[in-house]
Amino acid sequence: METKDMMMTSMLTMDKGENEGERDKEREDMGGEDDGTQRENGRLMLADGLADRGPKSMTSGSGQQVSNGFTTSTPQSPRESPGTAACAAGTASGPGGGTGSSAPLGGLRTLMVQQTSLDRPRETWSKKMDFLLSVIGYAVDLGNVWRFPYICYQNGGGAFLLPYLLMAVFGGVPLFYMELALGQFHRSGCISIWKHICPIFKGIGFAICIIALYVAFYYNTIMAWALYYLLSSFRPTLPWSTCTNPWNTANCNRYMSSDHNVSWSNTSTSPAEEFYTRQVLQVHLSPGLHELGSISWQLALCLLFIFTIVYFSIWKGVKTSGKVVWVTATFPYLVLLILLIRGATLPGAWRGVVFYLKPDWEKLLSTTVWIDAAAQIFFSLGPGFGVLLAFASYNPFHNNCYKDALVTSSVNCLTSFLSGFVIFTVLGYMAEMRQQNVDAVAKDAGPSLLFIIYAEAIANMPAATFFAIIFFLMIIMLGLDSTFAGLEGVITAMLDEFPHLLVKRREWFVFGLLHKSFIENVSEITLLLFVRVVSQGGAYVVKLFEEYATGPAVITVVLLEVIAVSWFYGTNRFCNDVQVMLGFYPGCFWRVCWVAICPCFLLFIIISFLAFPPEVRLFEYQYPPWTTVLGYCIGVSSFICVPAYMVYYLLNAKGTFKQVFCITPCNAHYAL
Repeated sequence: METKDMMMTSMLTMDKGENEGERDKEREDMGGEDDGTQRENGRLMLADGLADRGPKSMTSGSGQQVSNGFTTSTPQSPRESPGTAACAAGTASGPGGGTGSSAPLGGLRTLMVQQTSLDRPRETWSKKMDFLLSVIGYAVDLGNVWRFPYICYQNGGGAFLLPYLLMAVFGGVPLFYMELALGQFHRSGCISIWKHICPIFKGIGFAICIIALYVAFYYNTIMAWALYYLLSSFRPTLPWSTCTNPWNTANCNRYMSSDHNVSWSNTSTSPAEEFYTRQVLQVHLSPGLHELGSISWQLALCLLFIFTIVYFSIWKGVKTSGKVVWVTATFPYLVLLILLIRGATLPGAWRGVVFYLKPDWEKLLSTTVWIDAAAQIFFSLGPGFGVLLAFASYNPFHNNCYKDALVTSSVNCLTSFLSGFVIFTVLGYMAEMRQQNVDAVAKDAGPSLLFIIYAEAIANMPAATFFAIIFFLMIIMLGLDSTFAGLEGVITAMLDEFPHLLVKRREWFVFGLLHKSFIENVSEITLLLFVRVVSQGGAYVVKLFEEYATGPAVITVVLLEVIAVSWFYGTNRFCNDVQVMLGFYPGCFWRVCWVAICPCFLLFIIISFLAFPPEVRLFEYQYPPWTTVLGYCIGVSSFICVPAYMVYYLLNAKGTFKQVFCITPCNAHYAL
């Protein structure tokens, strides 16, 4: 964030007592500011010899370069001084950074930089747990509940855990750690952070914001479906448990072991399936994407209610959302525990567990298994959406983000594994009741696994109303956490990029953003952006966006991000930044991952997606070939701003080639 006014005082002394006296004088000149204000306005203390590994040079005089490679006495991050032309300070060059010059020998030598700003101090989390719960709530989303169990049993059961853990260790967790460290050090959102790293890649930040809005287009719609189920659960007999409702057809059969007079055929449908497709989605009234039908006012009202909850949860920033996540992030674990205990006591539960975990080691020879493992861990941890950068930017400067990365990523992976037991104990029960194999019951993936199979299982349990209410409430909570995070990533990015315009108008900006998203969800379909996801054919649009709009684009964005940080900004320079914050230098494992393994990991996913594009199908509807072109166009529309901004920057950049591409430092960092 640019400062309106700045006062800097530099002083060199050989005597520690004399230095203390000068520091007291500085405090008096600043009007007796308290410690919190001093931390915000920034006091940078540099001492010779405090950093042995990768120290950066520090010179004085005209054109000073103040290094970040030493310990700082303040919890605030380094920032650029006004007039930075192309990149952040440092002496690194090339992918691994560069070399630094050692400081002169002698006694304690202190450089003190102090400045004042007319800008408001940056907001911070009220408690450390607010941050941890927010990150956990963001990472643990609906995909952990419906996607991981399905992907696991489809790719060899217990054998799938091996490629999943390998992809997590060498790909997912290093990316997760890198984004937390970047956000915490530079204290900026996904757009303005590139002023401190490599400005030519600033288009990545704009691409991230567009992708986040695309996600909001369809992700909130799934929560609207869950809300419709929740409201329908407040009755003695669940509406998806019988075939006597107005929306049911002659093919509806309630097929359980207790129904001896019912015969099941290939054309038969369950009451849960007809409730989902004919009452909630109403896809039978839409022939396809070319004719979506009219707006479903029930879903539109549910969507409006969801957006209202989201607005009042994030309108004041992390101070309010940090309190809300104490409920939305913890309640799903309570429900998962209740459902796990209930599922384990159902007849046939063991069949589902065996089917879930029985390893098929031959599947590991298939490249599809490794592709699915890489994609699952990437989208589960969620780097590249700007959320981790935004959340970490509100941390104290010396917060141990390394430990946070390990804890939150471990919780995320364990939650996915636990969700598999919750799902498959119930699927085993369904197979026992229907006298079928588990694979015949677990044929549906995605939202259908929750809204059809699991909903039907709940309807046939004792106390079905209670379990339906807590289950769909859990689905809404999981979705809300991710929605809070995704929108906060966009809001933080815009507020940091346009502080003088938006910081004091945050509430109105959030309202406008959510209002725009809601209108786009219910408006007439236009070229790319305005889609009706709550129309009678809205499920077709949701599926298209889920497969094409975000996946390839966000992976490409993260690939460029890790290349920009590791190869242009420099791994050594980045590791020195981490050392300033945490007091230790990242080990060889992390450096190798950031420079080589993570880019290969992401490139592997991108090539796999292009070589084996997803087969998009929803129920009986076959997507026509032109929808594939439309899907790729939507993905490219979010990514196109990256090369566009590069061209704009090159046309207006000043300096040498190395300075433009941040291979050579061109200005100094100062603590703000």
